[in-house]
Order: sequence, then C-alpha cells, then structure tokens
Amino acid sequence: MDYRSFIKRDYKSHEPDQRRLPKYLSWRRRHIVAFAVSVSLGALLITAAPFEAEATRHEGLGADDMPITQSLALPQAQKDSKPSIVRAPAITPAEQETTAQTKVKRGDTLAAIFARYKLSATELHNIMALGKPTRDLRYIKPGDKIHLRRDADGKLLELTHEKNRLESLRVTRAENGFQAKQIRRQPETRITYATSKIDNSLFEAGQKNGLPQAIIMELAGIFGWDIDFALDIRQGDEFRLVYEEQFLDGEKIRNGNILAAEFVNQGRSYRAVRYQAKNGRADYYTPSGQNMRKTFLRSPVDFRRISSRFGKRHHPVLNRMRLHKGVDYAAARGTPIRATGDGKIIFRGRKGGYGKTVIIQHGSQYSTLYAHMSSYNRKAGNGSKVKQGQIIGYVGATGRATGPHLHYEFRVHGAHRNPLTVKLPNAASINKTLKADFLEQTRGLIAQLDGLQRINVALAETR
Repeated sequence: MDYRSFIKRDYKSHEPDQRRLPKYLSWRRRHIVAFAVSVSLGALLITAAPFEAEATRHEGLGADDMPITQSLALPQAQKDSKPSIVRAPAITPAEQETTAQTKVKRGDTLAAIFARYKLSATELHNIMALGKPTRDLRYIKPGDKIHLRRDADGKLLELTHEKNRLESLRVTRAENGFQAKQIRRQPETRITYATSKIDNSLFEAGQKNGLPQAIIMELAGIFGWDIDFALDIRQGDEFRLVYEEQFLDGEKIRNGNILAAEFVNQGRSYRAVRYQAKNGRADYYTPSGQNMRKTFLRSPVDFRRISSRFGKRHHPVLNRMRLHKGVDYAAARGTPIRATGDGKIIFRGRKGGYGKTVIIQHGSQYSTLYAHMSSYNRKAGNGSKVKQGQIIGYVGATGRATGPHLHYEFRVHGAHRNPLTVKLPNAASINKTLKADFLEQTRGLIAQLDGLQRINVALAETR
C-alpha cells in the first residue's frame, strides 16, 4: 500500500485500523528513515570510489591535466579542491617496542631472568656463544641492573648489563645474530682542598671538616710509616690536603686520589705528593723524591691501645718477671691482622704459649711474628707469599693470653728489636731517569700546599 494514500484514507470508516494507526505510523517512519539513510550512504560510496581512484592515479597532475570525463562529472566545489582521504596514523617501530628493567636478586641467573620475561632460550644461547665479550653475564651479582628492549612480538632487540654507573655491557641484535660492546663512561674529576687543626683525633678533625672517612684513612696510610696515629698525635697538630672528587651527571659518585698532603705533628712537618710513572704505577714521595712508604708498616693492626710494650715486665699468666720480646696491641676479637711487609709465610700453626701464630720472612734480614690469633686467613697459607697490608689472620686470645690482643715481634737477623722504635728501611726512591719528570709533575702540587699554608697563617693572624 502506498504510504501517502494510506495517510489520506478515511480512518473513521475503519475502526480497527484507527486504533493501530499511531503504532503503524511509528513503525513505518523508522523503516523508511533507515531505508533512506542506507540508500544515501550506498550512493555516496559508489560515487566517491571512482573519484578517489582517479585522484590517486592522477596525483601530481595540474587542473588542466585532469581527464575531461572526470572534470565534467565532478561538482564545481570538488573540482576546486583535492578529495581528502582520511587514513589511520602509521604505528612506528619505536611505538611497538617495549622496555623493561630488573635488578638482579640473590640467586638470580641470566637464564632465570630470560624465563621471567618469556624470552627465547635460543637467543640466550646465541648471546653467550659470543664468548669473551659476554663472559661477565655468567657472573651477574645481586644489585646489578639488566635493561631489556623487545619488539611487538617479544623478540629481544637489546640487552644492557649495568655493573655500576660507569661500566656496562650492551648486547644488540644484528643482521646475523647479536653483537656486544663494552660501555665505559668517564666521570668528571674536580680538585678539592681541605685543611684542619686537630683537637682530639685525626678522625674527629676530618669528620668535623666534612672529609669522607675513606680520605681520612688514606691520609693516615700515607703518613703511617712516620707517624703513629694512636700514640703520636697531639692537640694542635694540623693537616692540609689536595684531593680529587669524581662526578657523574653533576652528582658526586666517589672520591679520587689524594694528590698532595701535609701533616704537622708535634711541630714537625711531613709532606707527600702523588707521582704516577709512565708505566701507570703510582706512589707517594717526599718533595725531594724519597718514597713515603717504608718496607714495613709501623703497626699491623687497628688497635685501641698498647697493652704491653717491649722489654722486661711482670708476666700476667706466669706471674713472674720476664723479657717481653714484642708489643701487645689490645683490639677487639676478630680485628684483621695485616702483614707489615712483603714476604713469605714460613710458619702457620700453634706455637706453645703464642697460641695460633704466623711467622713471615722478609728477605734475608727481617722476620715478623703475629701471635694469639683467633683464626687465619685461608688465602694466606703456610709457604704462600704475602704483600704488605694483606690480611693474614684475626685478633684472638689463644695460647697464654688474658684477653683478645695481638702479640707482634720484629726481628733483624734473628734478634728481637722494639717494633715501636726500630728504624725501618725505606722503599725505593725515584729513579734518576724519572727525576726530571717527577719534579715537573709535582711542582704545581707543592705550590698548592704552599698556598694552603699561607691561607692558614693569614687566618691565624686575624684571630
């Protein structure tokens, strides 16, 4: 039935149709509107398709070059402007990639990390097959950082093993597998100065002036052959320092070397400058080129006090007078004991009243003895060679001892000498062939110490 004729009908003569009229009109309107919309859209798509195809085919042609048939078919508004083609934005490869970072946990292996991130075991095998460049990946440690970059399919594109802020290993995907490269960043080195007067101890004076603990300990190590920092320090002693600090991205990451230092102890001045030879070896020397380092350390242990000196004394266990052939250093149980010089361990074991003992032979003239140990360093066995400062054992109270301490003896050609007063031989001084280079390299450092000294004098005069 035609819709218009349906509307013009006399509905009064047809009562049933009159009741259904509102619903029928609503239903007819919805269907007619939907049909009209679909027909319009279809017609639009059919007419737009040839235009888009023609526009693509004739892209770059001027208005005069357009085909006549197309020019006649297009409305005037469309002839004056190019048809706009809406395309979805392309997804770049970078947007498809994903990155992840993980910190190595206790017990972690690279295989476990690959499994955790669902990476291919074959790719792990190919990375490790690179050999020496990726050998360190076998020994990742807790706290190390692993950075991963993957594509949209989860395939590994890049792996970075960050050992610390300066050193890392980067493995990247290449055409025929993977390639590895060591990355080393260079920190910025800045020169810092410090000067202080001692009221109680070197450690307190250093902390008061904001010196890092490591620099304080290094300062004590430089002058430790000439000054006993447990017994010789007096109020009013002073020190001056020129040292390095290293920065990365504007943030301090660590201390560098002490370049020059001066320590005034009981009115006597000691100076040291750092010199690095062309072979890379560095040491501290006096301004004239004498080595600050002696063949032997003055003290083998960080001690609280000297509980018994060299000479005759009343033995606390035997309860009679007896020659004490060494020095007793009272220290906490377990305190590390260090070899005072390079040499070879000729005895390690129990030795009567000495308890657990180590004896080191230093060349043909000198030997040292360390007694009452609680335990030994497993890496310093009988017959092994040791270096100055190497840990050989730990403080205890084995043998005839009333409490934890180290008994230390110093012998020259087998005869006992007082470790506190014996003259220690110097290490090798600057070679004559290096003397000119040494003076040239250290001249500026000595000038900086002189400048700090003048500043201290000027400040003292103004007070």
